[in-house]
Amino acid sequence: MSDAPLRLRCDRIRKAFPGVLAVDDVSLEVAAGSVHALVGENGAGKSTLMKILSGAVKADGGRVEVDGHEVHITDARAAQQHGIAIVYQEFNLAPDLSASENIFLGRLPRSRRTRFVDFPELNRRARGLLHNLGIELPVRRPVGELTVAQQQMVEIAKALSLDARILILDEPSAVLTPHELEALFRLVRDLKSRGVSVIYISHRLEEVFDIADRVTVLRDGRHISTRPIQEVKRRTLIAEMVGRELSDEFPRRTCNIGNVVLRIEKLAARNRFRDVTFDICSGEVLALTGLVGSGRTSIAKTVFGAVRADGGEVRIGNRTRPFSSPRQAIAAGIAMLPEDRKLEGLLLERSLRENVTLAHRRAAATAGFLQIGRERAFARDRIRDLQIKAVGTESPAETLSGGNQQKLMLARWMSRPHRVIFFDEPTRGVDVGAKYEIYTLINRLAAEGAAIVMISSELPEVIGMADRIGVMHEGRLMGILDNRQRQVTQERIMQLASGERMPA
Repeated sequence: MSDAPLRLRCDRIRKAFPGVLAVDDVSLEVAAGSVHALVGENGAGKSTLMKILSGAVKADGGRVEVDGHEVHITDARAAQQHGIAIVYQEFNLAPDLSASENIFLGRLPRSRRTRFVDFPELNRRARGLLHNLGIELPVRRPVGELTVAQQQMVEIAKALSLDARILILDEPSAVLTPHELEALFRLVRDLKSRGVSVIYISHRLEEVFDIADRVTVLRDGRHISTRPIQEVKRRTLIAEMVGRELSDEFPRRTCNIGNVVLRIEKLAARNRFRDVTFDICSGEVLALTGLVGSGRTSIAKTVFGAVRADGGEVRIGNRTRPFSSPRQAIAAGIAMLPEDRKLEGLLLERSLRENVTLAHRRAAATAGFLQIGRERAFARDRIRDLQIKAVGTESPAETLSGGNQQKLMLARWMSRPHRVIFFDEPTRGVDVGAKYEIYTLINRLAAEGAAIVMISSELPEVIGMADRIGVMHEGRLMGILDNRQRQVTQERIMQLASGERMPA
């Protein structure tokens, strides 16, 4: 440990759920005024441990100390009283209430005379708190109208308004642009200088090395290691997380690129993107990257028929105009795995069986009637093929980890060959071991002749996986970089993503 006093100490924390030992005698020490990263695969126990500290889950055993005193965290209120606050990846905000109201929800100042909410005083307090944190945002605006980054700042301000001395950030960068991420890091460093201890949970290891002072690895509910970040190598960290050596972070693929299967020319969608032209061949992985809002996802949705095109052409097979519906795109051999798997990709409360066969129910039907036995066998084969970890075909999709949910979406489209497959942020919120499995599946599909369009904000992933890289900026395709010689740099991509055009 550093010379800083100990802020948090967890000793032999244990938590079991029916059939699962989620946290098995885990110990953790966090110094005051430090950033302590917590990493591990999905299911490693990170979230359970943090839920215990934040009062959402009660531990079965172990001891927690804050500033040298044993504390008993029985619920969220007790955690707050002991100075512990958590900001989850999925925000807990009331979208129709203002930023001020969300920050002080349950503690709104009242007028002594009328006993109604004193909104001028409320907004004054909110502005003062945000100014103290170096945050600028419109405090009177409903949070549903704020950007994702601003909503995250509201969550952090809400936590710190309770005088939190321990702030837990759960996957805080999942939907942030590089600029917004740097703003978050500035805030974290400022909090650290004020003595706040930050526990930072992330699957993005480059962030861990950038922001953390120490890093703890959990695997299968057990503590594996805790070390100062300067003593850790990326390769060693990955091996500890997955429990095995990965020969490479990105699986190798021998390019066997064929003919053009999809070409879009001067494609446009109003207020989203314009004049976009590119093609992709069978066996090729083409990445589309750029800042959030640059139009990457809109291109995929327009080609897939989910967003109406205002001009241009989509050429695949004998089709030479944009699709007017996803049904038409699917019939032409186009598949899409959306960015938000929970909102747009899966029926979370329905079974794995139903999710796998959702796009191809006819394959399990006879004379128009669905045959459950055939559907179950069909789903079982896909689940086995993609090594999806689940109790059985009737388990709800919401019970799967992020990586297995991503593979479940892929299983839906692997029931028959597709010419073109769009992957939108295929590894968002997915641990490093599951990422490798998804990369391997992408390479497998490309080797079988599919054309892969991968939309991603993670530049190491883009460079590690793609044959060519298209870079978007404010609805325009700024250029396409050939990555076959692996000579493309993150700096060159960011230049294009910021609006600098490629030289002629």
